[in-house]
Amino acid sequence: MSGAAEIVIEHVSKAFDDGRIQALRDVSLKIEQAEFVALVGPSGCGKSTLLNLIGLLDRPDSGSIAVGGEQLVELEDAAAYRSSTVGFVFQFHNLVPTLNALENVQLPLIFNVARREREARARALLAEVGLSDRETHMPSQLSGGERQRVAIARALGNRPRVLLADEPTGSLDTATGGQVLELINRLRIDYGMTVLMVTNDDVAAHAAGRTVALRDGVIRAVEPQAG
Repeated sequence: MSGAAEIVIEHVSKAFDDGRIQALRDVSLKIEQAEFVALVGPSGCGKSTLLNLIGLLDRPDSGSIAVGGEQLVELEDAAAYRSSTVGFVFQFHNLVPTLNALENVQLPLIFNVARREREARARALLAEVGLSDRETHMPSQLSGGERQRVAIARALGNRPRVLLADEPTGSLDTATGGQVLELINRLRIDYGMTVLMVTNDDVAAHAAGRTVALRDGVIRAVEPQAG
């Protein structure tokens, strides 16, 4: 894909446990706007660490990350960046069990969007993911796939430019996982979002346009998907 890169990672390293665990070692990667990239590799290879750095849930020890031309190392307000730029989807949907689907989607918008607008936006997003008839259902009344679709709708509430998905199909059966991946890909196209997905599932990885393989904190291969 041509055009200016949405995410540029340059010589990023990150260690934990006082430097005894080297999660990432001099990683450089360019991800284009609206590209769908899968990060693959064994557990502990640095996939989720990289996702957390792009989401400003953590910061690198060295190197730089730019999103849409903005250097993350220079940002002091990580929460403002996340609320304006990034959406998160996790393996376990992390819905609030005491809130219904509509309320869960509204949750990230409570502090910066007026009530009438956030309700309208939440309803539109639930319709987008095919759950208009589940607005008042509690998470316990939804299937695993429906809960994950609510989580995706919630992630889109701030109209992010980047969607970070950490094992979004890991707790789902193959058929339901495939439906969730199709939904993410359709919304990527519709919204023009960049999607970066961590997965250990070869089938899920194949849904992406490009696969980046990590091992021991180093990028070992970058492969476009066939077809």
